[in-house]
Order: sequence, then C-alpha cells, then structure tokens
Amino acid sequence: MNPEKFMTAMEAELKSFPEKMRRGMEILTGSPDCRVGTSPAEVLYTEDNMTLIRYQPNVADDKRHPTPVLIVYALINRHIMLDLEPGRSFVQNLLNAGLDVYLVDWGRPGPADRFLDMGDYLNGYLDNAVEAIRTRSGAAKINLMGICMGGTFAVIYTALHPEKIKNLITLATPTDFDIKDATLFLWAKKLDPDKIVAAHGNLPGNLANILYLLAVPVDTVNKYIQFINGIDNRKFVSTFLRMEKWIFDSPDMSGAVFRKYIRDLLQQNRLINNRFYLEGEKVDLDKIRCPLLNVYGKNDFLAPPGSCIPLGEAVGSKDVRTMAVDSGHVGIFVGSMSHKTICPEISGWIRAR
Repeated sequence: MNPEKFMTAMEAELKSFPEKMRRGMEILTGSPDCRVGTSPAEVLYTEDNMTLIRYQPNVADDKRHPTPVLIVYALINRHIMLDLEPGRSFVQNLLNAGLDVYLVDWGRPGPADRFLDMGDYLNGYLDNAVEAIRTRSGAAKINLMGICMGGTFAVIYTALHPEKIKNLITLATPTDFDIKDATLFLWAKKLDPDKIVAAHGNLPGNLANILYLLAVPVDTVNKYIQFINGIDNRKFVSTFLRMEKWIFDSPDMSGAVFRKYIRDLLQQNRLINNRFYLEGEKVDLDKIRCPLLNVYGKNDFLAPPGSCIPLGEAVGSKDVRTMAVDSGHVGIFVGSMSHKTICPEISGWIRAR
C-alpha cells in the first residue's frame, strides 16, 4: 500500500471508530449472552474439591457406545472451554456421536490444599472417579481422554493402572519437555517453584495467566484489535466474552503438584524417559498397552508438536495413531475444524474399539 492510500485508510478508520465504539457499548451494556458450560449434567461423585459429572446422553440407550469416556482436564483453567456455547461444544459433539461422557471437575484448591500432591490427585481423586464410573456403568474398563496437562495426568494414570483403561486418548498433551520451541518450557527451566510456593502456598491462577499471555504478546494484542473491529457484531461479542471468561477463570494449583510438575517434568523431563516416580512407583510408559490416539495441533505453542509426538513411540501399545491437525491449542476444541473433522475422527476411533 502506498503512503497516500495508507493515510486515506487510516483516516477512514479513525472516523468510523467512535461510531463503532458506540454500537459496541450498546451491545456490552445490553447483557450479551456469555453463559458457558450449559450442557445438562448430573453429579455422580464428589470428594473434597473434586466433582465427577456425567453429561446427559443425546442418543437412545441402544445406540450409545457401551464404554464410558472420562475426560481429564488440566488443573489450570477450567473445563468450561469444552462446553463453550451451543454449536461450539466439544462435549456436545461427543454426545451427538453416541458416547457416554463423564468429566472430572478438579474444583478450586484453597490454602489448606497446598500439600495435596500428584499422588493425591491421580491415585486418589482420579482413581476414585474411575471406580465410581465402573460401578455406575458396569464396565470393567473405561476410555480415558486427557487434555493438555490433564492428558499428561492421563498418561501417568494409565501407566500405573493399565487394567482399568480400555483406550487412551490424549489431546494437546505434552510428554517430552526437553524441546526448544516452547517459550513456557524454556522459562520453566530457570523457574524456582520453591520460592513461589513459599510466597503463595499454591500457584496463583492469575500468575499462570500472565505467563501464558506473555508467551505470545503479539497474539494477545491482535486478539483485542479484532475485538474492537468486530464489536458491533452481537454473535462475535458473545463468543469473545465466553472465551475471555474461560481464559481468566483460572483456579490456583496445589503447591505440591506445581513443585513436582516443574521439577520432575519440565526441568528434568523424567516422564518420557521412564524416570518419573509417583508415590514410590515407577511410571513405565511401556506398560501402556491399550490403543492410543494422540492428537496434537500443528500450530500449538503451549503443547508444541515436538512435545506431543514422542508419546507414540514411548508406549508399549501396538495400536497407536498420532493425529496432526491444522490448529492451535484451543482450536482443537472450539474451532470450526473441531466440529467438522476432529470430533468425528476421535469419536469414530473410539467407537471402532
């Protein structure tokens, strides 16, 4: 664009800006719908802060897949991203495919929970949730689906309790942390978790959010520029506010879990090398013999391809599919491709097994 055309475009943009903001304020002050996590569900089991929920099935009993699917989400941010809004709900897509979907809501740890360690979460809360599903459904084994950090947890759990898992599905799940193209992983190499735990007890959710935003500052700025440009579009604003609600609704993370996650995984990369121990028991990835579907985003900066791909070679299963999708971290679950391609692929893979 030559300088004259550039200045003309800038002048037009500046002239339209006040009117655009006026229309936007009308929408923002008009109580736009930004409800999230609205799919009907029942509470099956609770323990301390953890809640196990089962989503209301969308198909008749005789058309539902007999093996339940348990979703394990990360401790940072909340699972509401999976049920963002009607038409963009990862959970609803799974239900529409005839899957019986359960989810672990980790809740919000308080100051007294700073000493809960990874063993409490995986051998305690998660294992009790699995047992509750097995009792409710009558299934000897369940399908375990882990997302991001929750996927790392699902891998560890499956290696320790292989007799309870029929299929393992990992989405945007890092397992190899010794890579050079992940800003957060590189920062973590020099992080002293002991100082953070000493100062706060738990990892503050707001601090984790700041680190995420700083990892991609240009994308963060562009996001708000796009918001201004689309502010007079009610549907766009509603979806944007839902995403913002998810991003900034971040629970704290138990200090003991945070310390072990940083030390053993991000700094010493013990999991992928079979040097990780939980409550004195070695986590041997070769003990994962069930079918594995490992999905990663080609443009994911939080769980880059290099951190996800090695899992397929590390497990003992002979039925492994590593699936690359043209998406970033969140797009796997809320993008248009999630609805059209990714969810049908995942559901089809599960139903075939």
